[in-house]
Amino acid sequence: MPLPKRRHSKQRGRKRRTHWKFEAPNLVVCPQCKTLKPPHQICPICGFYKDRVVVEIKTKEEKKKKE
Repeated sequence: MPLPKRRHSKQRGRKRRTHWKFEAPNLVVCPQCKTLKPPHQICPICGFYKDRVVVEIKTKEEKKKKE
Protein backbone atom coordinates (compact mmCIF):
# COMPACT_ATOMS: atom_id res chain seq x y z
CA MET A 1 0.00 0.00 0.00
CA PRO A 2 1.48 3.39 -0.93
CA LEU A 3 2.61 5.75 1.79
CA PRO A 4 2.95 9.54 1.63
CA LYS A 5 6.48 10.70 0.92
CA ARG A 6 6.19 13.71 3.23
CA ARG A 7 3.97 14.61 6.14
CA HIS A 8 0.88 16.70 5.36
CA SER A 9 0.51 19.92 7.31
CA LYS A 10 -2.30 20.40 9.85
CA GLN A 11 -3.79 23.12 7.66
CA ARG A 12 -3.94 20.83 4.65
CA GLY A 13 -5.77 18.11 6.60
CA ARG A 14 -8.18 20.63 8.12
CA LYS A 15 -8.94 22.14 4.70
CA ARG A 16 -9.94 18.70 3.50
CA ARG A 17 -12.28 18.22 6.46
CA THR A 18 -14.15 21.53 6.13
CA HIS A 19 -17.08 19.74 4.51
CA TRP A 20 -17.53 17.19 7.32
CA LYS A 21 -20.43 18.97 8.97
CA PHE A 22 -23.48 17.80 10.83
CA GLU A 23 -26.78 19.06 9.49
CA ALA A 24 -29.93 19.51 11.50
CA PRO A 25 -32.59 16.93 10.57
CA ASN A 26 -35.39 18.06 8.28
CA LEU A 27 -38.63 18.43 10.19
CA VAL A 28 -42.15 19.19 8.98
CA VAL A 29 -45.33 20.05 10.88
CA CYS A 30 -47.82 17.20 11.31
CA PRO A 31 -51.14 18.39 9.84
CA GLN A 32 -53.10 16.47 12.48
CA CYS A 33 -51.46 17.35 15.82
CA LYS A 34 -49.18 20.25 14.72
CA THR A 35 -45.98 18.76 16.18
CA LEU A 36 -42.67 18.47 14.35
CA LYS A 37 -41.89 15.12 12.75
CA PRO A 38 -39.52 13.75 10.08
CA PRO A 39 -40.96 13.97 6.55
CA HIS A 40 -42.53 10.86 4.97
CA GLN A 41 -42.83 9.08 8.32
CA ILE A 42 -45.68 8.25 10.67
CA CYS A 43 -46.18 10.89 13.36
CA PRO A 44 -44.94 9.41 16.67
CA ILE A 45 -47.45 11.48 18.66
CA CYS A 46 -50.76 10.84 16.88
CA GLY A 47 -49.96 7.90 14.52
CA PHE A 48 -51.23 9.64 11.36
CA TYR A 49 -49.69 9.48 7.90
CA LYS A 50 -51.20 11.17 4.85
CA ASP A 51 -54.44 12.14 6.65
CA ARG A 52 -55.29 8.67 7.99
CA VAL A 53 -54.55 6.64 11.11
CA VAL A 54 -51.83 4.11 10.43
CA VAL A 55 -50.75 3.21 13.96
CA GLU A 56 -52.89 3.44 17.05
CA ILE A 57 -50.85 5.21 19.73
CA LYS A 58 -51.64 4.17 23.28
CA THR A 59 -51.17 6.58 26.18
CA LYS A 60 -49.78 5.63 29.56
CA GLU A 61 -53.29 5.76 31.06
CA GLU A 62 -54.64 3.27 28.49
CA LYS A 63 -51.74 0.91 29.19
CA LYS A 64 -52.41 1.06 32.96
CA LYS A 65 -56.12 0.33 32.44
CA LYS A 66 -55.30 -2.70 30.33
CA GLU A 67 -53.19 -4.27 33.12
